[in-house]
Amino acid sequence: MFKAKVIIKRRPSILDPQGKAVEKGAQHLGLTNIRNTRIGKYIEFDILSDNRQEAEKEVNDYCKKLLANPIMEDYEFTLEEVK
Repeated sequence: MFKAKVIIKRRPSILDPQGKAVEKGAQHLGLTNIRNTRIGKYIEFDILSDNRQEAEKEVNDYCKKLLANPIMEDYEFTLEEVK
């Protein structure tokens, strides 16, 4: 079994309105040195497979088909073997 940890981020060329709103809030709190805030998603799940290549394929399929919007977002992931 593997533990997958996925990070999904908007592509740099895509505006991040949530990041801009958070950054504006930081400025209202007096945090004036904050710039270029980007908000992403962090997702963890288990893969019930003993084969790393199969697990990687399944994570890629899951990300491409459901978790990430391929037009606007990029993703990266790590796999940890769980014993």
